Amino acid sequence: MTTNTILLLLLSLVIAGGLSYFQYFFKAKSKSNVIILLAFLRFLAIFGLLVLLINPIISKKSLEITKTPFAVVVDNSSSIAALKSDQKAVELYQKLVSNPALKEKFDVQTYQFDNDFKTSDQFDFKGNQTNLDEVAKNLKSIHKNLIFPTVIITDGNQTTGNDYVYRFDPVNKVYPLVVGDTTTFFDLKINQLNVNKYAFHKNKFPVEVFLQYAGDKTTNAEFTISQGNTVVAKEKLSFSPSKKTASLNLLLPADKVGLQIYKANIQSSAKEKNSYNNVKNFAVEIIDQKSTIAIVSAINHPDIAALKRSIEVNAQRKVILVKPNQINDLDDVSVLVLYQPTTAFKAIFDNNKLTGTNAFIITGNNTDFNFLNQQQNNLVFKMSNQREDFLCEFQSAFNLFAIDNIGFENFPPLQNPFGNISTNGNVSILLSSKIRNVSTNAPLLAFVENQGKRTAFLLGENSWKWRLQSHVDNQSFEKYDVFIDKIIQYLASSTSKKSLVVTHESFYNSGEEIIINAQYFNKNYEFDEKARLTITVVNAATKQTKNYDLLKGSNSFSANLEGLPAGKYNFSVKELNSNTSYASHFEILDFDIEKQFVNPDVVKLEQLAQQTGGKAFFENQADQLINTLLENKEYKSIEKNISSKTPIIDWVWLLILIATLLTTEWFVRKYNGLL
Repeated sequence: MTTNTILLLLLSLVIAGGLSYFQYFFKAKSKSNVIILLAFLRFLAIFGLLVLLINPIISKKSLEITKTPFAVVVDNSSSIAALKSDQKAVELYQKLVSNPALKEKFDVQTYQFDNDFKTSDQFDFKGNQTNLDEVAKNLKSIHKNLIFPTVIITDGNQTTGNDYVYRFDPVNKVYPLVVGDTTTFFDLKINQLNVNKYAFHKNKFPVEVFLQYAGDKTTNAEFTISQGNTVVAKEKLSFSPSKKTASLNLLLPADKVGLQIYKANIQSSAKEKNSYNNVKNFAVEIIDQKSTIAIVSAINHPDIAALKRSIEVNAQRKVILVKPNQINDLDDVSVLVLYQPTTAFKAIFDNNKLTGTNAFIITGNNTDFNFLNQQQNNLVFKMSNQREDFLCEFQSAFNLFAIDNIGFENFPPLQNPFGNISTNGNVSILLSSKIRNVSTNAPLLAFVENQGKRTAFLLGENSWKWRLQSHVDNQSFEKYDVFIDKIIQYLASSTSKKSLVVTHESFYNSGEEIIINAQYFNKNYEFDEKARLTITVVNAATKQTKNYDLLKGSNSFSANLEGLPAGKYNFSVKELNSNTSYASHFEILDFDIEKQFVNPDVVKLEQLAQQTGGKAFFENQADQLINTLLENKEYKSIEKNISSKTPIIDWVWLLILIATLLTTEWFVRKYNGLL
C-alpha cells in the first residue's frame, strides 16, 4: 500500500469522525448510550464509503507447493483377466495409490486403458483391445514439458496401435509393473494369418500363416485348414527349443461363389494351458467376375503407374494399359480412363458412343482441347498455350457418393493449360481449382451423368504427387487409394440411382468395429440431411432382435453395432419418412484377440523401461518399485511464492456491511423516536 493511500485513509478517518461528531454531539443536549451507538454506526458507514472511493489495493502473499505428477496406468483389457491377474492388478494399484509416502511426494493421477485411454479408478478388465500407444500419446499431451514418472500395470501384450516401445517420451521414466505368470508353458499358437478378403471364382487364393511355439522339448504338430467337415489343406510341422516359429504359404481353391468360412487349426498330442489360440476362423468372399479398367494413353507419364496401383489395390479390379489404336482390346472393359486425349483417340470416342462405356477423362499439357470440345459438351474448354499450376478446394456439398476430405488442400498443384472452363448441364464438382490462394470457381474434378452414361473429368496432370503426399500425411496410401476406388466404383456401376445406399462388409472379426454406413437421397438425388434412418439387426440363430438409429455425419448416416457376439446376422435399414428399405446380412467370426496370450510380454516391457531410463518390476516387487520412486531425487516438489493484488472495491462483503450499518442506524433511530 502506497504512502498516498495511507494518508487518504487517515484523512477518511478524520472526515468520518468529524461528520459523526457534527451530527450527534455538536448540538446534542445529552450523550446517552443510544447517541454514542448511532454516532459509531454513522462513523463506520461513512468510513466504509470513503474507503470504497479511495479503493486501496490489498496485496497478499501465499506459498504454493506443486508436486510432481505421478501417473498410475492400469491395463483394463480382457487379457489381464484371461491370465488370471485381474485381482492382482487391482491389489497392486491400491498399494500404489494408497501409499502415504508416495501421496506426500507426488500428485498421484490414475488412468486406465484398453483400446482407449481415460481417467479412472475402477476397472472391469473387459476391454477387447490393448493399445499402449494411446497411453504414450495421451500422457505426452496431458503433461507437456514436465518431468514425471509413470507406472503401467500391464501384461504388455498389445493388440492394436503402433509399437509402444519407442512411443513414450524418453525423458520421462516408465516403470512397467508386469502382471501374469512368466513361467514358460507348452503352447502352440497361430500368431498371424493373412488372407485377402476377396478371391475370384475358379482361381486359387493364397493364405499366409505364422505359427509360434513355446516350450523346452521337441514336438510334432499338424496344421489344418477346414471348411465345414472338409479338410482343404494339411501340413506336418516340427518345433524345438531352437525352432520356435514356422511360416506356411498355402493355396486354397476358390470353387464356390459367395462368402466362404474357413477354420485354421494347429494341434499336437501334448496338453496345452491355452488352446484358444490354436484355432483361428477366417472368411473369404468368392466373386465370379473381375472388372477390367483400361487406361488409354499415347504418352508415358507417372500418373498412369500411380492410377494403376491405386485401382488394383481393390482385388476386384484389373487394369490394362492400351494405346489409342488398340480399340479391339476394349470389348470387355468396364471403365475407360482416357489419359490426355488427342485426335489419335477419335476411334475410341466414336466406338464408345455406341458401347456407352463410362469414362474417366484426364487432361494435361498434351491434351488437344479443341478435339475434346468436339467429342463432348459437358465441359467447354477455351484454353491458351500458357501452363498454370492449379491447387484444389474440396466441395463439401458434393453428394454423388460418400467421400471424406483426405487433405486435398494440402496436395501439390496439378498442371494444366490456363484458360476458361465452363460447365454445361448438370455437372457435380468434387474439387474446384485455385491459382495460388485465389479461387477460380472452375472444376478440377467433376462428374457428369447423361442418359445413364457417367463421365468423370480430372483437369490436370501430376496426380501421382497427390498419392505420395497422402502417404506422407498418413504414412499409408490407403486414404488416397480409397478415394480413387470410389471414383472407379461410381463409373463402373451402370445401375440406376438408388435413393437408399448402404455400405457394409460381409464379415467382421469379434472385437472389430462394426460400422454400417448409409446415404439417403431425395428425388433430385440430393443428400437428405432430414432423413430418419433406423437399422434392425436379427441374430440368425437366436432370432434376438436389436434396433438402432443411424446418426448423421457430414455426408452419411452411420450406426456402430459394437458388442454383438459371433454369429450370422440379417439386417435391414429403413428410412421412416418414405418407407424405403435395404436388407442384407453379415457374419461375425469368433475371434478374441485378447485370449491369444499365455504369458506377459516381459521382453518388450523391459525394452520400454530401458528406452525411457526406467526399470521393469514384477508383481512381487511392488515394494521395490515404491522405494525406487521415493529414493529418486529427480522428482522434487516446487515451492512458488504467489503474490495476489485485490482492489478493495471487489470486496462484496464490505458493501453488505455498509448497507447493514446504515439500516441498523435507521432502525435504532426509528425505535427511539429520533426520526
